[in-house]
Amino acid sequence: MKREIRVFLTALMFFTRIPVPKNIGVTDLNKSSRYFPLVGIIVGLTGALTYYGAFFLFKDPWIASFLSLGATLLVTGAFHEDGLADVADGFGGGWTKERILEIMKDSRVGAYGVIALIVVLGLKVTLVTKLTDTLLTKLSDPLATKRTDILITNLADTLILYVAAHSVSRTMPVFFLRFMHYSREDDLSKIKPLATQISWWGLFTAIITGLLPLFIAVLAFHFNAYLFLSVIPCGLLTLYLGWYFKKWIGGYTGDCLGATQQLNELVFYLSVLALWRFLL
Repeated sequence: MKREIRVFLTALMFFTRIPVPKNIGVTDLNKSSRYFPLVGIIVGLTGALTYYGAFFLFKDPWIASFLSLGATLLVTGAFHEDGLADVADGFGGGWTKERILEIMKDSRVGAYGVIALIVVLGLKVTLVTKLTDTLLTKLSDPLATKRTDILITNLADTLILYVAAHSVSRTMPVFFLRFMHYSREDDLSKIKPLATQISWWGLFTAIITGLLPLFIAVLAFHFNAYLFLSVIPCGLLTLYLGWYFKKWIGGYTGDCLGATQQLNELVFYLSVLALWRFLL
């Protein structure tokens, strides 16, 4: 048990700014990859609690969405967003493997990176706000006699989906660690060390952990089981990104993992909203 806690704290140290004991190092980084979705749950809970407090303080989903996004950026140090910007710059401005990797190594953010961040962060706020509006206007609880009762119930529904978006989106990049090769094998690597592999058991653990908020949403929050269909578009996006990265750079980098997480978070929200319109 102590060993597993240490491995989990390694993942927490690597992907967040949350303080961990000083004796936690990076020797367990590859093993810690199975806990990436669990870190996502923690980040998602941070954003969800911030959203909950801001919503009841300001009664405005836009303010709550912006503040919750700010909370997740603070707790992660914009780790994945940095990867997204680097991938946008690298693949937007490079035409060979060497040039793409060189651009991604550069700490400066170019036009492609800035545009990608504006679009993705703007979409996150918009989609979370839309999800809140959708759930709050669906007065589905026949036992609720007050608007406040309905408000609390449906806002909680939004928050469990918020957590699920963070856990599912952090599950998808883990597949790269199992089925793809790390592209940087020389001193061009900008971030060392890096988790570059995962065992079959670790992959299974990551999948179960990543889907846990969806199980809670269905079993405890009474969502329709169709909610699990939201994972399919995320899987398809991950397959496409894996093919795209392999085509251009022969594998993945740490920045590719971050970009994959960010894009899957968006696709999850979009999938839930589409399912809500037609099935849920």
